[in-house]
Parts: sequence; C-alpha cells; structure tokens
Amino acid sequence: MAEQPKDNFQLDPAPSVITERSTDRKKVAILVCTYNGQRFLREQLDSFINQTHENWTIHASDDGSTDATLEILEEYKKQLGEDKIAIWHGPRQGFAKNFLSLIKNREIVADYFAFSDQDDIWLADKLTRSIAQIPQTPTSKPHMYCSRTKLVNANLAPLGFSPLFNKRPCFENALVQSLAGANTMLINNAARNLMCRIVDDAPVVAHDWLAYLLVTGCGGQVVFDQQPTLLYRQHEGNLIGANATFINQIIRILKMLSGRFSEWSTQNLITLNSIRTELTEDNKCTLERFEAARKSGLLSRLCLMKKSGVHRQTLKGNISLVAAAILNKI
Repeated sequence: MAEQPKDNFQLDPAPSVITERSTDRKKVAILVCTYNGQRFLREQLDSFINQTHENWTIHASDDGSTDATLEILEEYKKQLGEDKIAIWHGPRQGFAKNFLSLIKNREIVADYFAFSDQDDIWLADKLTRSIAQIPQTPTSKPHMYCSRTKLVNANLAPLGFSPLFNKRPCFENALVQSLAGANTMLINNAARNLMCRIVDDAPVVAHDWLAYLLVTGCGGQVVFDQQPTLLYRQHEGNLIGANATFINQIIRILKMLSGRFSEWSTQNLITLNSIRTELTEDNKCTLERFEAARKSGLLSRLCLMKKSGVHRQTLKGNISLVAAAILNKI
C-alpha cells in the first residue's frame, strides 16, 4: 500500500485555507471522455453536481459507446439544462486523441479546464481546491494543478493512495515521468493554448503526460497537491492504473527496461519538437542533451544524462532510469 498523506506536505505556495475570493466566479469546463461507461457514469456525474464550486459546464465526448452511456448523458442534459452539459462525438482514435479533441474545441470557452474519467468520484471540494492553488496572474503563463488520489476498488472499498512524490515538478522530471493522472488535473487557458498547438496527428502517449511536458517545458508552473481530490477506481476496465502497488511498479519498471519506455520517449520528443520554439532556453538545452544521450555510446550517454538533469521522483524510479540508460532503453 502506498504511503499515507502528510497533512503538512506542500511543494508550491498554496493557501492553508481555501478562500472563496473571486475564484467562485471562474468558469470551469469539465472535459469527460466516455466509452461504454454506463456502469459508473452516474456516480461521476453526480460528483460534479455536488461540487462546492458551482460555476462549471460538462463537455462529454463519446467515442462510440454501444451501451447506455449516451442515454445517461442525455438524461443528465435534460435534468441540468443545455447550458450545463454538452455532448460531443469523439474521433474514435483512443482516449488521448478524444481528450485532445475536447481541448482543441474552440466552442468550449472557460477560465479553466478539468479532465475527468468516466468512472471516478470527485470529492466535493475538488474544483474549489484546484482553482485556489493556481495563481490568478499572470494569465499569460501556463499553470497546471494536479494531486494524489484515493484508490478504491469497483465497489469503493479503500485500497490506499496513489504515490506520494516529494520532488519539485519540473521539465527534467517530465521528460522521463508523468507526474499525476489527468483525472486530477486543472489547467488554465495559457496551458490549454499550448495543447492546442499540438498537431492532430501527433503521436501522443497520454494527455496527462503531454500537459506536464508542455507546461513545465514552456516555463509554466505545476502544483502537485499531496491531498487527494478524488476516488480513483481500480477495476478491470481501467486503461491506465494508478501505479501504486509494488506489483504495478515492477511492471512499469519492466516496461522501461523492455524498450517500451524508449518508444514513449520517441513519441514525446516528436511532439515536443513541434513546439520547440516555445520552450525556455534552459529547457531547450535539457532537451538537446537528453536527445543526444539517446544517440550516444555508453559513457557519453551516461554523462549527457547526468548533465541533462533528467530524473524520476523516487529512488527506485531513478535506479530503473539508470538501468534503462545503461541498456540504451531511454
């Protein structure tokens, strides 16, 4: 079981008490991607309705469901009204492309954008807490909030927590690790605009990893909140799990050493190079060293990896990263 939360943990400046300020007027677009989600969808939608922050709209993009998912969405649309929920048709190219289709949809206008799965349950203060920890100025700077999650099984029985990360979110970490699940994320318009720059046919590994790479790479700020903001269901239908158990962590390490991680790096680098001019000068240098390391012999590779500063959040993760570098699987 993952480590329990520490109440005094904080990586970035954040209010000790969530204040209402002017943030209660900020509009949040909740972006939900659905596919045959009838089993848990109602509970997820109800958790949106129960948010303490009330200025939100739901935008659900369905990727071709054949069960009652669309009927449930239409039922809630009738209940809430067309100004609170909109239903879109997804591109049917996988979950990452479905989320990007929502992010790039300029008919969706809001101050903030929150990603959501179809089978979780948000805690009531999720949006209030998220908004309060994103700086209000400058609006031109990309910001992203993310958090830990409470892990539960299909019947909501507790399973523990997602991993607790202690190191500061940064581009050097983002190059080799996705920090948190998209289901915890809230981004501002500047971060949304960066994601809109990604071409439609870009080889996106995962939209949460992409968001982390873009915001940190382009000089933005990422807040990782140690306090969980939702119940994250772990069940047979999950496309991506929480990586919290020892077995799951071993599986991911083996994927890194098998070459799967190298494939992901290649895809991420293709996407990053499409917006290379937006990266900060320091991050361009980091990226160049990481790219060069992947093409170099053993000694040069290890030297360039060290100079690049790339790292994972835990000792175990960094040991696996060094092993992958030795085997040229980065």
